[in-house]
Amino acid sequence: MVFQFSKYQGTGNDFILIDNREKNFPKKHEVIIQLCDRKFGIGADGLILIENHPELDYKMIYFNSDGSQSLCGNGSRCGFAFAKSLNMVDNEARFETTDGIHDVKEQDGVIHFGFSSIEDNIREESGDKYLNTGSPHHVRFVDDVNEVDVYNEGKKIRNLSVYSSQNGTNVNFAQLLPEGIKIRTYERGVEDETLSCGTGATAVALIASQNGLKSPITLETQGGTLLVSFEQNDGFFENIWLAGPAEKVFEGTVKI
Repeated sequence: MVFQFSKYQGTGNDFILIDNREKNFPKKHEVIIQLCDRKFGIGADGLILIENHPELDYKMIYFNSDGSQSLCGNGSRCGFAFAKSLNMVDNEARFETTDGIHDVKEQDGVIHFGFSSIEDNIREESGDKYLNTGSPHHVRFVDDVNEVDVYNEGKKIRNLSVYSSQNGTNVNFAQLLPEGIKIRTYERGVEDETLSCGTGATAVALIASQNGLKSPITLETQGGTLLVSFEQNDGFFENIWLAGPAEKVFEGTVKI
């Protein structure tokens, strides 16, 4: 069967987008792995299906490149841009994805993805910090992220025994700058460094608030700039928004 697809990227985090409103896409791990392969497929960090929802604007089903599922912040922004191209939404929407219902909106060409409230339960883990922002994130602050061996060090932390019950964790290396944070991320499910990670950037920003950084916080990823804004109330982070670009790269057809 032949499927149309679009390729989108959000600060270098890239995704295959497919209109699955007719629900005929085969949701098989081997198919997703094949399509996301950068040498034998289209190539992407993840694959996103957009479907109809009985009550909301749409449903977004996200797969990492290994076929696993998780919340994806950059993917959610790209999913909204794709849904907009399908004339399913205008400048704001409410949709369902892996961890529940989220709001998303576009303002002045920038797409803002809204997180659910997150309990301020940042914990120490192996000398670093840990916070789940819909996806699990281990955060290590370093003097210079350019000097970090992200792949090998990230892989080691990702597979620590403390995370074995949750299939590992994403790993972020963050450098505090005079006007923001520079971040590099090893992503679980991609099993490599990606150019950007939205839920990781959000975790780093929320954790950095412990160091006195105030909302909104600018984060420089390998693939571009993200902005995270939030409020802190009664032990919770609330009104959390991840803002950044979502751009269409190309479109085509693929036979499955």
